[in-house]
Amino acid sequence: MNNYITPGIDVDSLSVLVVDDVPLNILLIKKMLSQYTFEIRTATGGQQALDAIAQKKPNLVLLDLMMPGIDGFEVIRRVRADEKTKDLPIIILSALNSEQDISKGFQLGANDFINKPIIMEKLLSSVSTQINLQAAQQNKG
Repeated sequence: MNNYITPGIDVDSLSVLVVDDVPLNILLIKKMLSQYTFEIRTATGGQQALDAIAQKKPNLVLLDLMMPGIDGFEVIRRVRADEKTKDLPIIILSALNSEQDISKGFQLGANDFINKPIIMEKLLSSVSTQINLQAAQQNKG
């Protein structure tokens, strides 16, 4: 298994928030990310995700779009509107894969979009890219 994260990044100090209303999807994503030692937190809905982000800002959010109540699009809108979280990397994981949905996700500020069913290599590559970019920006600033 490839480890795409740049050497020197303290992966143990990172946290990822996985947001999906289907518990089996959360388990699958956690299993795919198990090679990494970062903290994996979970939320099963949009409001729970927003609460978790407000409580302890993660380094990355993996976000489903189709959820009851507050959907993923609204989560992105609210995260981007908040000065404290506007730069938080968000990767959409969704079965919604029309050109319109993908475009809307990026227009709202998503950093990447992965179609379900999730291919593990794509997930690992996208997660590591966002973590590496975030580390590079912090080192630059």
